[in-house]
Amino acid sequence: MFTVSEFSKRSVPELVEVYDTTLRDGNQSVGVNFTATQKLRVAKTLIEADVDYVEGGWPNETNPTDIEFFRMAKALDNTVFSRVTSFGMTRRPNTHPAKDKNLEYLLKSGTGTVTIFGKSWPFQVEAILRTTPDENRRMIHDSVEFLISRQRRVIYDAEHFFDGYKANPEYALSTLNAAQDAGASMLVLCDTRGGSYPSEIYEVIKQVIEQVSVPVGIHAHNDRGLATANSLFAVLAGASHVQGTMNGLGERVGNADLIEVVANLHLMGIRTELQPSELTNLSRFAYEMSGLRENPFKPFVGKHAFAHKGGVHGDAVLKAERAYEFCDPASFGNARTITVSSQAGRSSLLSAARKLGFDLSKNDSRVLDLLREVKSLEASGCNLEFADASLELLFLRTLTKTRDTFRVVDWEASVQSQAGNSSAQCRLSIDVGQKVVETHASGNGPVNALDRGLQLVLKKSFGSRFSARLIGYRVREIDSEAATAAKVAVYIDFADGRRTWTTVASSTNIVKASVDALVDGYAYALRTAGQATGLQRDPMRKVPLGKARGDSNVRK
Repeated sequence: MFTVSEFSKRSVPELVEVYDTTLRDGNQSVGVNFTATQKLRVAKTLIEADVDYVEGGWPNETNPTDIEFFRMAKALDNTVFSRVTSFGMTRRPNTHPAKDKNLEYLLKSGTGTVTIFGKSWPFQVEAILRTTPDENRRMIHDSVEFLISRQRRVIYDAEHFFDGYKANPEYALSTLNAAQDAGASMLVLCDTRGGSYPSEIYEVIKQVIEQVSVPVGIHAHNDRGLATANSLFAVLAGASHVQGTMNGLGERVGNADLIEVVANLHLMGIRTELQPSELTNLSRFAYEMSGLRENPFKPFVGKHAFAHKGGVHGDAVLKAERAYEFCDPASFGNARTITVSSQAGRSSLLSAARKLGFDLSKNDSRVLDLLREVKSLEASGCNLEFADASLELLFLRTLTKTRDTFRVVDWEASVQSQAGNSSAQCRLSIDVGQKVVETHASGNGPVNALDRGLQLVLKKSFGSRFSARLIGYRVREIDSEAATAAKVAVYIDFADGRRTWTTVASSTNIVKASVDALVDGYAYALRTAGQATGLQRDPMRKVPLGKARGDSNVRK
């Protein structure tokens, strides 16, 4: 059990309930909008991973997607649907609960547990609700009582509780008592503006727990970057219920990240039903469903969370993992990587070579050649940490006697614009099996045309052995002060239905860099077809690729 001298061990719960609000708060993230079908898939996946409750959204006449989700969710197995909650607000001022549309929609959702929020801060009551503090208390009591009379379990979210408690602790507590007296099963204290510090969260929750008789939870926002810390301090103070979202999705800068919260609780010796070993897959699944690119630097589950770049670090970790790691990456479903970059030493290179099946010694002259080549590529602007296939190709080409299965002899591309419409054409000469094949292709840009030309020749030459396709294309400026003559690095993502990989190339000519990265991407596909190779590819990844976030039809 994690202990700090000023914390009371007696208040720390043995089991913390995890309540996921991704389907509501995640939909409030800029650029994220789940469909009803996506919501259903997310809910099932999270519940199967043993998240205690998954909030399905706020069903009302302005949210048809949420209404449709709850309609579809009713068809789920009862053991799954019983862990889906609906969300809404207390009755409106001066309205009978039975005539309140929001409460009516909550009942129609069919969930056995309902979460409603009410105001705790007099400022919000008077300035936003435009009602009196007494009527606000009645709104809370009446709404909870009404839902319970309809055989619903009620979780009460005390919105703006910490702001309200700082302004008027007596009134804030009275709103909790209104919910408790009406039969609420859980009182969740919300740091809605994300403006509280961990010490404040801890002290307030300890004081509240001493004055209420039902369990207390925490709902933290991340406006100060403290949502994870605030959630953990709440648990240390005695909270037994944590609300948050996968990957911290949510309004403004997001909610408490359940990935980080659950992982830290595990390390602190505090149990949740959600298994830590599932966190990496859940995080990647949530990114995939939300359409957001994974954060490789995300604690615990990111691709680089346990990646070691410096030669000293890499050498030390290879000798003893705990030299630079506070825990075993596998505990969270992740894996250790020793990256090879300009900071790499011989130990890092040897480790990478072993993963590819090459048994080299430090004294092998090829190791120094590889190290020089790696540093040269990185000096030219190619970041190999983000281009696993380029690095692997470097090893394969240096350490084996086999050549690539094809070679581009020469190419040319042109672009023209007529009547406001642009198009591109290209010619490619490709050596395949000592036979030079020439092809022509067109596209909406020169890179698109060249990609199509390569695809035509390789599909015809290698048939089903070749199934690679471009799924992402990115350009990074290296020396922007050179303006349009600047050197650029082009990163291209590929997939073949079962794996993904990335290549990089640099040049002062963006088309040349693109061609080099394209050729390497397809050369890698053919060299490793049917093989389980990969320096940094995570063998534990279970999430399907889904819709690609790049497309070769973009004008390039």
